[in-house]
Amino acid sequence: MREKLIETLESLGYDVYLQGSLTEGEDYPASFFTFWQFQGDENHYDNDAVSCDLGYWVYFYSTDPALTETVPRQARKKLKEQGFIPGHAPFDLSCDEPSHTGKVMTIYFIENYKEEQK
Repeated sequence: MREKLIETLESLGYDVYLQGSLTEGEDYPASFFTFWQFQGDENHYDNDAVSCDLGYWVYFYSTDPALTETVPRQARKKLKEQGFIPGHAPFDLSCDEPSHTGKVMTIYFIENYKEEQK
């Protein structure tokens, strides 16, 4: 599911990184997404795992404050179209780089496991 999340965010024209993977001293791109998976709870039925509730925090950072208002809303809409479930609306987020501002939102996905064909 991580690949689907990344592909969907990249379709908006911005790079996507795992949260915390940009190293100190590395130049931040002007605008970019990061994400962090905070949840992966399996659901069980009849002594077997049948699905997994995945939760992601999706962050958008930019040097352009106008983009931090519009791009997260676009991402939320695009993710919903791809089967993700929006949690809370994007809200303000501070950034380690004083040149950037950010927004964060919560996104969920229910991954249903398919039984193997015999």
